[in-house]
Amino acid sequence: MNILWVYAHPDARSLNGSLRDAALEQLRADGHTVEQSDLYAMQWNPVVQPADYDHDPAERFQVATASSSALAAGTLAPEIVAEQQKSLRADAVVLQFPLWWFSMPAIMKGWVDRVFVEGFGYGIRCADGRSRRYGDGMLAGKRAMVVVSMGGSEHTVSPRGINGDLDEMLYPIQHGILFYTGMSVLPPVLVASADRMTETDYAAAESELLQRVKSLPTDRPIPYRTQNGGDYDGRFVLRDDVEPEDTGIRVHTIR
Repeated sequence: MNILWVYAHPDARSLNGSLRDAALEQLRADGHTVEQSDLYAMQWNPVVQPADYDHDPAERFQVATASSSALAAGTLAPEIVAEQQKSLRADAVVLQFPLWWFSMPAIMKGWVDRVFVEGFGYGIRCADGRSRRYGDGMLAGKRAMVVVSMGGSEHTVSPRGINGDLDEMLYPIQHGILFYTGMSVLPPVLVASADRMTETDYAAAESELLQRVKSLPTDRPIPYRTQNGGDYDGRFVLRDDVEPEDTGIRVHTIR
C-alpha cells in the first residue's frame, strides 16, 4: 500500500515522535511505501487566504467558489497541490496528533481546510446531481485512521467517562472529515496517560500501534451509514424505520 502519514506535533523528540518513527519503520519493513507530511517540520501555514487560489484580494473572497475555480484552473498554491497529490496517491491516510482541547491541533485543521478544497474534498456531484459525500467522493476507496494521544486516562473517554466517549469525541474528524470525503475509517488508536507514561507503558503503546499499522490493510472499518445507501430520505434525515427510538451521533453507525 501507499501510506500518507500526516503528523502534527511540534517536537520530534516527543512521545508522538517516537511512536511515529516506530510506525513508519514497521510500515516500510512490511513493504509499504510511506509519504509523510510532518506539518510543524514543514512550517505548514494553516490559514486559508486569497493567495492560496491566486485570488485578487481587492475582490470579495468567497472561499468555496475561489477554491473550486482555482482547482479547475490549475492555480492552487503549489504546497496545496503537493498535499492533494499525496492524498490521491495514498491507499491509506493516517492522521497522528495530540488531543488539544478535544480536537486536533490548529495546524492539522488548517491542513484539512487548505487541502480539501471544493471539488476535491467536497462539492462533488454524481451524474444525477446528488452530492458525493459520506462514503463517496474523491477519496473513496481509501482507508483512514486516527492515532491520538491524550494526557488523561482511557477511562475518561469511555462511554460513561467525564470527557465523553472517544468515538463521539472524534466524530467530527472521523465522520465529518475522513468519511465525508469518501474514505473508509478504521477504529482509532488511543495513546492515553501520555504525560505519565513509564518505559513499560511506552512499550505497550508502541506494540499496540505496530499491530494496528500491520493490520491497516485488513482491519474492519467503522460501519458508518453511507449517504446514498438508502438509510436517509431526500432531506438527508434517517428514515423513520431506521433506529426509530434513537437519536444523536450513534444512529449514523450501523450496530
